[in-house]
Amino acid sequence: MHLKDIINDNNRLFMEDRIPEEYKTDYFYHTVADMHAVALPINTDEVIGLVKYSVQKDIPIVVRGAGTGVTGAQVPFVGGELVIDMKLMNRILDLDEETMTLTVEPGVLLQDIQELVEQRGYFYPPDPGSKHSTIGGNVATNAGGMRAVKYGTTRDYVRELEVVLPDGNLVTLGSLNIKNSSGYDLKNLFIGSEGTLGITTKIKLKLLSLPKYKQSILLAFDSLQEASNAVITILKNGIEPTALELFEKGTIEYSERYLNMKLQSQLGKAYILMTIDGNDKDVLNHQIITVNHLLSNKSREIIVLGNDEEEKKAWKLRDNILVALMQFTQYEMLDEVVPINKIAELINYTKELQDKHGIEVINFGHAGDGNIHTVLMKGDLSEDDWQMKRKAYLDDLYQKVGELGGLPSAEHGIGLLKKPYLEKMKNPVELNLMKTIKNAIDPQNRLNPGKIF
Repeated sequence: MHLKDIINDNNRLFMEDRIPEEYKTDYFYHTVADMHAVALPINTDEVIGLVKYSVQKDIPIVVRGAGTGVTGAQVPFVGGELVIDMKLMNRILDLDEETMTLTVEPGVLLQDIQELVEQRGYFYPPDPGSKHSTIGGNVATNAGGMRAVKYGTTRDYVRELEVVLPDGNLVTLGSLNIKNSSGYDLKNLFIGSEGTLGITTKIKLKLLSLPKYKQSILLAFDSLQEASNAVITILKNGIEPTALELFEKGTIEYSERYLNMKLQSQLGKAYILMTIDGNDKDVLNHQIITVNHLLSNKSREIIVLGNDEEEKKAWKLRDNILVALMQFTQYEMLDEVVPINKIAELINYTKELQDKHGIEVINFGHAGDGNIHTVLMKGDLSEDDWQMKRKAYLDDLYQKVGELGGLPSAEHGIGLLKKPYLEKMKNPVELNLMKTIKNAIDPQNRLNPGKIF
């Protein structure tokens, strides 16, 4: 068997010196290994053929989508991998309005799903920062995003997966049934497995009815501690925010410079940007009044963003933080998670480490679920100094995360970059159980070898 027997199209199969540069480089993981070939299948049968070829030739496999991952999970690591790029399997197959289910291929972009269903009056809540990520990649990392505080993560919206296993067999996991107590929950085992257990070729997603009303509010505070306390106050008092984002003044200033626009508040040192949605306008208005009542004496400013233009402006500034940073410096973004009452303590500790290790750091995150994005910036450090200081910083930071009862990843996955910290922070018995599951499903370690552990 030869690869050309499976994909006989030079625009979808690349070998040796024809492999495009986009597969040889990665923004966050710079030592991409050599690869056997890159294949772009267009249907499940081709994926099965590629896996069976890899079994016959004893070749490892790496699966990728849009390449937006930040942990190195989508790059070759051991050398000689067959890279299977799923981006051409990008069809939206069906919208079943009776079961409120959307059937898609893994290469469909998140923004295309959101736009399509909202045009039809439906709502797909998971909202990770990269709208150009693929839904297959979202499933592989159990992506969360800004609306997780109210609606949950990708896992909560996957009804069914079609998966090619490491031996080339095809299996369907989950079903359209809402309840299931029929054996092990294999579907949820594969969600978040970062391409180490199987290759997703079809996904059935649960949809909700699109909320009729939504309103965004911007709150300014003198300190991160006061902003963090406000998050807890909001959640304890019956407010159900769709999104509850916290960021420092120094963080949003990068977006302001990049987009040449100003956030509606320039007071204080920390901000909360929140959205409330629902189908009862009176209930929504009552929640806005409650927020004002609870926090008017504890904040520098509360601004109800009164129209779509102002709301879009604020969220555009929040959404472009990372894009803005790329214009100014090389950086590494983390996605640690701690109990929500520990957010301020951890963010303050990141600033202590900034002074200790000489690395500039900014923070933003999904405050309602304790997910912080700490961003380490290289600035004008030499590569040797950057790597040395970065490692020392991360060693200290993740030790603190563990002490606070947190975890190294909330939504980006472990990949290659966080492996050492997962090993330190996970109970050895639990880690060995993960390895046992991997070995049972993929005994040849064919799929995404070297990732997670």
